[in-house]
Amino acid sequence: MDIFAILLVSLGLAADAFAAALTQGVQMRQFSSRAAVLIAVVFGAFQGLMPVLGWALASQFLTILAPIDHWIAFALLALIGAHMIREAFAPEESASEGEEFVFDLKKILLLGIGTSIDAAAIGVSFAMLAVNIVQAALVIALVTFGLSLLAVIIGHRVGARFRKPAAIAGGAVLIALGAKILIEHLAT
Repeated sequence: MDIFAILLVSLGLAADAFAAALTQGVQMRQFSSRAAVLIAVVFGAFQGLMPVLGWALASQFLTILAPIDHWIAFALLALIGAHMIREAFAPEESASEGEEFVFDLKKILLLGIGTSIDAAAIGVSFAMLAVNIVQAALVIALVTFGLSLLAVIIGHRVGARFRKPAAIAGGAVLIALGAKILIEHLAT
C-alpha cells in the first residue's frame, strides 16, 4: 500500500474524530488553545494507536470482539451524544470573562475510543497487506490531529453564535455516527 492510499485511509478514519472534535469546539464558551490541542492529541493518538493494536493482535482477539465492536462504538457515541443534548437544555451557567473551557478528560477519552474502534480493524487488514505499520500509524495520527484541531476551532466559532442548536446538532451527529457504525456492521 503506497503513501497516497494510506493518506486516503487516514482521511476516512479521521472523519469520525473530526465530527466529535467539532462538537467539543461547540461547547467551548471561551476558546482554549490548550484544550483544543489536547482534544486533537487524544483523537490523533487513539486513531494512530488502534491500527497498531489491530495489526499486533491481528485476528487473535478481534475475532472475539468483531461481532460486538460496532455495538461498543454505538453505545459510547450514543451515550455521549445524548449527554450533550441533555446539557444543551440545562440552564445556562453564567461564564465569567476569561473562564476557560473545562476539559473533561474522561469524556474525551471515551470519544477517542468510540471514534477509533474501526481503526483497529484497519490494522488487521494492514497486517494482511504487509503495510509498514509505523508509517501508516504516524500518517493516521497526524491527519487526525490536524483535522481534529481544525474541527475544534470551527466548532467554537459556530458554537459562539449558535451554542444551543449547535450542541443539539452535535449530540445528534454523535448519535448518528454511532448508528452509522452499527448499521454498516449489521449490513455486512
